[in-house]
Amino acid sequence: MGSVITAYYEYGQEELEALRQRDAALDSVIERMGKLEREVIPDLFAALVHAIVGQLISLQAARTVWGRMQRELGEITARQLAGASVDEIRACGLTMKKAQCIHSLASRIDEGTWDIEALRQLPDDEVVAELTKQDGIGRWTAEMLLIHGLARRDVLSYGDAAIRKGIMRLYSLTELSKLEFEQVRARFSPYGTIASIYLWALAHE
Repeated sequence: MGSVITAYYEYGQEELEALRQRDAALDSVIERMGKLEREVIPDLFAALVHAIVGQLISLQAARTVWGRMQRELGEITARQLAGASVDEIRACGLTMKKAQCIHSLASRIDEGTWDIEALRQLPDDEVVAELTKQDGIGRWTAEMLLIHGLARRDVLSYGDAAIRKGIMRLYSLTELSKLEFEQVRARFSPYGTIASIYLWALAHE
């Protein structure tokens, strides 16, 4: 049985204090919730597969599929998944498109034709540009890798429904325009990721 190594996103009082000073609504949420923990996956391939699994499905469904993949396929490495068939990957509860995307990425990494580790050296916008060139990976998936694989500091994803829901709850809004979202993003920068951790928690209360 495979088991992906996880860690917790690292942040401290400095980031929390900066956010609290910038936004009274977020200040009260941080005061109420205390310091939150968010799991990250240091291995980039496993983190990317995890993000692909989570595309357009509920958190609970994603957890189920992710657990099944580790049980059925073993270690979530490029070599292991390149050696599995698309059908074996799909049988874990994935769509054919997701299974094909994961198998293709695993094969290219295993063959050495795509260097996922090179993403560590790139700034956020270049990571997104490189990832979205890959078939089956959109901006949301790239932003989830920035947070949960690369542990970047300033990611607030407009494509994440729970993040938008969290912002609407934070400010008691019934709708949220792209312009309003960008204003919130600017307010929370350069600690957008830490704000995201609280917005996710708020959305799921």
